[in-house]
Amino acid sequence: MSSTLFRTKKVEQSILDTEEPEHALKKSLSALDLTVFGVGVIIGTGIFVLTGTVAKDNAGPATALAFVAAGVACALAALCYAEFASTVPVAGSAYTFSYASLGELPAWIIGWDLVLEFALGTAVVAVGWSGYIQSLMDNAGWAMPTALGSREGADAFGFDILAAALVLVLTGILVVGMKLSARITSIVVAIKVTVVLVVIIAGAFLINTDNYDPFIPKEKPVEAGASLDSPLIQLMFGWAPSNFGVMGIFTAASVVFFAFIGFDVVATAAEETKNPQRDMPRGILGSLVICTALYVLVSIVVTGMQHYSELSVDAPLADAFKATGHPWFAGFISFGAAVGLTTVCMILLLGQTRVFFAMSRDGLLPRFFSRVHPRFRTPHRPTILLGVIIAVLAGFTPLTELAALVNIGTLFAFVVVAIGVIILRRTRPDLPRSFRTPWVPVIPILSICASLWLMINLPAETWVRFGIWMAAGFLVYFLYGRTHSRLGRREAGEEQPSAGGGGMP
Repeated sequence: MSSTLFRTKKVEQSILDTEEPEHALKKSLSALDLTVFGVGVIIGTGIFVLTGTVAKDNAGPATALAFVAAGVACALAALCYAEFASTVPVAGSAYTFSYASLGELPAWIIGWDLVLEFALGTAVVAVGWSGYIQSLMDNAGWAMPTALGSREGADAFGFDILAAALVLVLTGILVVGMKLSARITSIVVAIKVTVVLVVIIAGAFLINTDNYDPFIPKEKPVEAGASLDSPLIQLMFGWAPSNFGVMGIFTAASVVFFAFIGFDVVATAAEETKNPQRDMPRGILGSLVICTALYVLVSIVVTGMQHYSELSVDAPLADAFKATGHPWFAGFISFGAAVGLTTVCMILLLGQTRVFFAMSRDGLLPRFFSRVHPRFRTPHRPTILLGVIIAVLAGFTPLTELAALVNIGTLFAFVVVAIGVIILRRTRPDLPRSFRTPWVPVIPILSICASLWLMINLPAETWVRFGIWMAAGFLVYFLYGRTHSRLGRREAGEEQPSAGGGGMP
């Protein structure tokens, strides 16, 4: 039984499966499109909110160094993703990579987790986008009816129609085609980056260098907690990280790391890339470098405009401009945040549908969802299904009840991809690799250690939720996925491998 659970799918077979006429996605993306997708999903509310929050609570002006440290940790994972995405240019990202290196059950675990993570993340972002839009409407004197504005504070019926509408519109765009999605994303990302650059340039003229003294504030120990809200490392060892000081920089890095999450979504579009061997590494690494630079510059500006101890938690950038006598920037920043969340929502939805599509094409989920649209060549069935479900979730569920994006799933995927690079180098040294992760196994091992460190710094309740969802995933796999696996049927002689674009429907 264990041999069937860890059976691997050959890279060559994965690529052949993508050529089946009814299950083949259209190749239309370039390196620029991938970089834009990466920037579009990484830059969200984090750049407008998280910078000030971490500066005030964890690292002061040294938050810039925390972003550098987090960027390095992400770069380690990005190098591993770049090798896999260029070597195995198939939809599904970490799911597909682990299927080729670790086996079917680990692949299912990762895929199952990513589907939930992207779905939940899309709903959370859509509700956040609705909040920014309603704030801008209020500034203009327009007010949404309470019953249609948000579930928050609704006495009886309440439906966040803006959040649901956003998800449905983006679903339609993704069904029509990736190139249209890429064009719209390019426009929106251009606006978003312009807003960020204007904030950086304008804020640079308002910097008071006295606010940088001290650049690394004096260390403040944190008392260890004992509840499920506390990081797992505290419950395990009674150790609590300190705020400020040199160690505070690393505490802050574990927080701001999650502002970088999203570059891995780029890998889900590998199958729809014209030249994945060349363009995937450029898109993944390029978007990460751009976003790291923007994060560092924003953190330097905001801590220079206002002393870190006086920064607000809810809207630090906007309030910093107010404190320097430029209140109109608050609306400008809210506009940038609203625009930014649009692309975050779209690309998370895109990533989720591609993972779902890849799993269904392998038979681990119903094959009905793996047929592409005859005209648009997109996975329209899972896109519509998941889009409608997420729209309902975003419309009916208050933001306070929506769980945060399951960050542990992303970190777990980072670990699996890094392990996969090491294993595939040993088992398939002959495999053509247009991009090779340098210093293997050192870089993958460092990536694993960095991800595990961040994982144990997550709240214990996150681990509990992760365990419950994984238990449900094991149940689905053993009741359905394992018996319907195309790989398993091929090994049993019930289905012939794909060859030259043919294959079973």
